[in-house]
Amino acid sequence: MNLRVRFYLGVASVLALAIAFAAPRSQAQAPQEQEGQTAPQTQEQTQQQAPSAPVAPAIQDPAAIHYSFGGNAAQIPVTFLGNLIFVPVRLNGGTPGLFLVDTAAEHTTIEPIPGDTATSLSYAVLRMPGVAIPMPTLPVVAHPKFLEAFGDKVRGVLGRDVLSRMVMELNYNRQTLQLYDPSAFTYSGKGNTFPIAMSPAGPTIRAKFQLSGHKTYEAPLVIDTALDYSILLSRSFTDSQKISASHFKATETSDLGLNDGEKILLGRAEAFELKPFVVQNSIVAFSQQNLPGAEGTKIAGAIGGGFLRRFNAIIDMPHDKLILDATLNINTPEDADMSGITIVAKGANLRTFQVVSVGKGTPGHDAGVEPGDVIAGLDDEAAADLTLNALRDAFRRGESVGHTYKLLVDRNGQTLTLKLKLRRLV
Repeated sequence: MNLRVRFYLGVASVLALAIAFAAPRSQAQAPQEQEGQTAPQTQEQTQQQAPSAPVAPAIQDPAAIHYSFGGNAAQIPVTFLGNLIFVPVRLNGGTPGLFLVDTAAEHTTIEPIPGDTATSLSYAVLRMPGVAIPMPTLPVVAHPKFLEAFGDKVRGVLGRDVLSRMVMELNYNRQTLQLYDPSAFTYSGKGNTFPIAMSPAGPTIRAKFQLSGHKTYEAPLVIDTALDYSILLSRSFTDSQKISASHFKATETSDLGLNDGEKILLGRAEAFELKPFVVQNSIVAFSQQNLPGAEGTKIAGAIGGGFLRRFNAIIDMPHDKLILDATLNINTPEDADMSGITIVAKGANLRTFQVVSVGKGTPGHDAGVEPGDVIAGLDDEAAADLTLNALRDAFRRGESVGHTYKLLVDRNGQTLTLKLKLRRLV
């Protein structure tokens, strides 16, 4: 046998022995692995491979407000009807509808769906641009005069149960509402800061006001974003202070935005003061009813949009503050309706403007307008091209004093042309 053959045989023998020794070893290990037995490990290996303690998942508040993109603020375009603020809200991702921003309302509510008898909705989500607000329970409350009073499809009210959880910045000039996460909000502007106190009637602030023929009063007033006028005084306060409208010029009107058409008297305050701000000739509404939630308190009434619109206003209920930064509107005269005509919106598209009352001795009365008339046109503009808000604004703008409108009205199937000359009634 030559050397080359002997070499190959030797190699084969070595390989055979290696296989022989390896095979039993593998067979011996297999049952141990199947039975879950492993080779002993060092203490260091055991510590490295020891499983970590399970971490409990974070508990999230199902009612927590969520800002888009992980942020802490949202800017929302608003619609103003007079001095009232309406924001677009989607309910559970549906089509947007307007909600009235009402700091005097305790609860956020939604209008009922025709034919639906539900008194509340469960697990609703209100979505506005940049923010989502879960509502474990959303009450269903009907406001029968909303459509007639505002001339738009108002779907609900945004109340303090939501608004008190955010910081609100109202910019009347830009027509925006900015909402902030209170934990991240800081203010570095030049506005004046006033302390507010929460009450069952809403956030209150102490202010001074002077009425003609009376002393200067200082009392808490509710900050009410759903009040069109600068000031409202409750029946309990005027009775307790023996304040009578006979002591100064006042006019009677009905306001569909107050208690579904409450009869009120409108007058003016000689001065309204939140130092350092003093506003002259603010309009005061004298209510014939007591302020809800103010029973047994010293709250005199409320301040509303007629005053707040003069500022960039930050209502910070989480931190009990009101911040007012005066704008160029600070000394703009406040005006109310100068026609004496109360108009509501009717019809499927809310473009039928019906007269429901006419004050005696007012321009509307002098022009011959009667309850039941339907406004068909104003000057050369058809009523179908107007909104209720535009029509009311035409009758309350300061530059309209002394202006004579050509008013077209439909009465019992006939179209009449009337001349309506406006003048200040307050």
